[in-house]
Amino acid sequence: MIRKHVTEQTAIFFSVTKWVVLSSFVGVMIGGIVTLFLKVLQLAESGRSLLPFEYYYLLPFALLLTVWAVRTFAPSAEGHGTEKVIEAVHKREGKIDISVIPVKLFATVMTIFAGGSVGKEGPGAQIGAGAASWLSDLLKFSKEDRKKLVICGISAGFASVFGTPIAGAIFGVEVLIIGVILYDMLLPSFIAGFAAFTTAQFLGIEYTYFDIRFYQSVSLDLPLILQVVAAGLFFGFISDLVVTLVGNTHRYIKKIPLHPYIVAFGGGVVLVVLTLIFGERYLGLGLETIKDTLSPDPYSCEDLPWYAFLLKTLFTSLTLGVGGSGGIITPIFYIGATSGHLFGQLAGGEHIALFAALGFISVVAGSTNTPIAATIMAVELFGLEIAHYAALSAVISFLTTGHRSVFASQILAMKKSEILEVKVGEVIENADVDLEDEKIGRIKDIKERLKRKREKLKERRARSVTLKREDK
Repeated sequence: MIRKHVTEQTAIFFSVTKWVVLSSFVGVMIGGIVTLFLKVLQLAESGRSLLPFEYYYLLPFALLLTVWAVRTFAPSAEGHGTEKVIEAVHKREGKIDISVIPVKLFATVMTIFAGGSVGKEGPGAQIGAGAASWLSDLLKFSKEDRKKLVICGISAGFASVFGTPIAGAIFGVEVLIIGVILYDMLLPSFIAGFAAFTTAQFLGIEYTYFDIRFYQSVSLDLPLILQVVAAGLFFGFISDLVVTLVGNTHRYIKKIPLHPYIVAFGGGVVLVVLTLIFGERYLGLGLETIKDTLSPDPYSCEDLPWYAFLLKTLFTSLTLGVGGSGGIITPIFYIGATSGHLFGQLAGGEHIALFAALGFISVVAGSTNTPIAATIMAVELFGLEIAHYAALSAVISFLTTGHRSVFASQILAMKKSEILEVKVGEVIENADVDLEDEKIGRIKDIKERLKRKREKLKERRARSVTLKREDK
């Protein structure tokens, strides 16, 4: 008995030591690569001022160049990054072509420089996962170890882009399978996330945090709790809108019978026209607008239209649909924060910054099916006082969104309602959702009863009318 116990503890010790070393090295490596990506992106954005014309006039040419680069050198770099990594983990044992790293970096910088409405977390995750996959092949790791290192790459990329090491680690182990947390990956993901975050900070990356407790009272009270419940439902519908519009736009554009280069250039022209009509607010990362919605100054968003989240969804759907390269979570932050700002105004205007913060994380929770990572991100970005409200809003949004996601390769391992019949174990885009046969039978019975009751009421009314006529 003692011998077995010692053997078990020794094996665990060596396994923990192995993953502490490996994930630390991977985290530092990815932190350095992502720092390079973020620095280049900063230089590109600051370089817009050198142009003799408005930067967004380059969108048609930038999207055309992006599509050419991806199709020519790394077709797997297409799209918004994280989706391709999830697909690689589930379908190719984490195998990612090393060419993805330079191509994704170049394509994303080009897209964002010209004003494409995309984010930087998807490329960060894909670049990190690509580096982890390359290291695994270099060191002849097994397929299982390669998958683990690639998951570490997702966590490290997310953590180093947003400055949220804990949320980044949880995101990496929560985003792959809906309803399942990969506990065997917790330690490597945490270490990789912390190592990447620390490395990026050491190399000069500065992160923005919004501790709203200094100007927003978020004490527990029943009316506010009820408003947060309503907000969670609202953000769930917004998440559903985002998933539906992004997915349908991509499918419709794919059906256009034109060469992808023509589609990319034409999409860029459409985005330029929309910008001339609605303004530059919906281009690029949109970080300034996000900051404004979370500001204590009530006049910071005075000119923000109520439909801002709809326009950002449209700009993002078009950019990604025609071949732009970049992430989708940063635009979702924008959509969530602006829709939360709208909800805060409709709810009386007392907690606008709070609802903007809740929208920021709840729409991510719903559209990516990661409520735990979103709740932890709320704590890391906005402070501990928001935790209880963030958890409530994020989970309600996650459930309300239904069985759909912006990441079509996520595997569905749960159903979000006991009334529904859902095919689990499949990728979420193949989820066949319907009412359970037993529930359908009950609903039919209820309908039949209601029908019979209506008929009886009609008969009684008819008799009553007849009797009244006879009395007269």
